[in-house]
Amino acid sequence: MKLLRTIALDPSDTFVFDVAAEPGDWAVPGAFRFCDRDPARLTGKDRSAFRSGFLGVQSWGWSTLVQIVGATEDDRRTVVELLAAQLVDRFGATDLATARLAAEEEVAFAEQLCTHPVGSLIAVHRAATDGEVRESFRRLKLREGQGHSKAFSFMEVEDDPEPDSNLNLANMSQEPRHR
Repeated sequence: MKLLRTIALDPSDTFVFDVAAEPGDWAVPGAFRFCDRDPARLTGKDRSAFRSGFLGVQSWGWSTLVQIVGATEDDRRTVVELLAAQLVDRFGATDLATARLAAEEEVAFAEQLCTHPVGSLIAVHRAATDGEVRESFRRLKLREGQGHSKAFSFMEVEDDPEPDSNLNLANMSQEPRHR
C-alpha cells in the first residue's frame, strides 16, 4: 500500500502558505478545505493553497509537493483517525463517526494518486470554472541519477545589477494591482 507524505525541498512553502505543513506529515489533496468559499474570491496565500496545496493531516498546513511512500494498514488507519479528529476539531464535523466517513473518502482519493513508484513527487493544480473545481495531478520526474534536492538553486552572476532590496517573498502570492 502507498500513501502521501509532505516534503519540503526548500523553505518556499513557509512564504507561499499561511501555514506550511510539517515535512513528513501524512497528506491528502485537501480541496474540501475550500468547500464553503468562492474560489474566485480567494486572494494571497489562501489562493495559493487552493491552487497548489496538499493538506498535511496532522499540521493542518499546506505543502506544494508530496511524496509517495510505502505504508501499512496501521498507517492508513492512523491517517484516517487523524483526519477525522481534525474534521471535528477544526472543520466542525458533527461527530467522529461522520468525520471518519469523510476521512475515509479523502484517504481513498489520496491512495488513487499513488500509482507511481515509491519516492515519486506529486504536484497539484486546481482551478474553478463554472462553479466546479478541477484538479490535475502530475508526477515530477528526476533526471536519471539525481536525488531529491532543493527545488530552486540560486547563483551569483557577475555584472548583475544590484539586487532588488524591495523584494518581499511573503507578498509574491498577491495579485498585481492595476491602476
